[in-house]
Amino acid sequence: MTDRTARAPKAARRGEWALHLALTAAAALMVAPFAWQLITAFKTTGEASQSPPTFWPADPTFNAFTTFFDSVPFWSQFTVSAAALALRVVGQLAVSALAGYAFARLRFPGRNVLFGLFIAMLMVPSQLFLIGQFELVRDLKLLDTIPALAIPGMFSAFGVFLMRQAFMSIPAAYEEAARLDGAGPLRTFRSVMLPMVKPTLGALAVLTSLYSWNDLLWPLIVSPRGDHRPLTVGLAGLQGQYGTDYPTLMAGALVASLPLIVIFLVLQRQFFNGIASSGLKG
Repeated sequence: MTDRTARAPKAARRGEWALHLALTAAAALMVAPFAWQLITAFKTTGEASQSPPTFWPADPTFNAFTTFFDSVPFWSQFTVSAAALALRVVGQLAVSALAGYAFARLRFPGRNVLFGLFIAMLMVPSQLFLIGQFELVRDLKLLDTIPALAIPGMFSAFGVFLMRQAFMSIPAAYEEAARLDGAGPLRTFRSVMLPMVKPTLGALAVLTSLYSWNDLLWPLIVSPRGDHRPLTVGLAGLQGQYGTDYPTLMAGALVASLPLIVIFLVLQRQFFNGIASSGLKG
């Protein structure tokens, strides 16, 4: 065995160690804000505003959580957020799956041009659509309702693109077999194609849940009276004009993030499989 051959495994191991150290450092940087949020939630207001800041609370307390639940109508706003999320996720999965299947498998005039317009929408800031969406919701007399929070989010150019990529990755032999059995386009979509893109549906559900749960600007526009405002609006109200109770704000943000963490843990396998199998293929 030559010296070059003997040094190769050692160099490979050093490369693996360097890669793992780099990934560990990157993971620590991403976890650090969440850890600081968790620690701040158990501090007092004075301790959180102290300069230089202290890392660990001298006397951990749950007062911030108590203040949060006393200051924010948590359960009513949580119900609004959950209902809007469920309606938005179901609607976007249905619309994106149907449109993605049509663009991927059906042949009709102007298909490529229309899909190009969908992709072009990804480059347009979503704020430009706010006026048109508000006028549409107002004309439908849906202001200050849960459907008003969810309906605009049901239509997503990214969701259509993601589902189109997923359907294009499926071999045409499955459709041909279904056609030989007498299945039409709708039955082929429902019984053959849709079950094969479940990972991508899971990935889209996670992303849609994230956008819906964190949406702040649109609820402020369509719920002016506040009867159907989601939890994000309640959290924003904790920031004062002249000062902010950071422990209470961090406690509220921690409580509000728990549903998203649960959703991701339940759908994490489908999320990664869906992104890997559809989002990166042409």
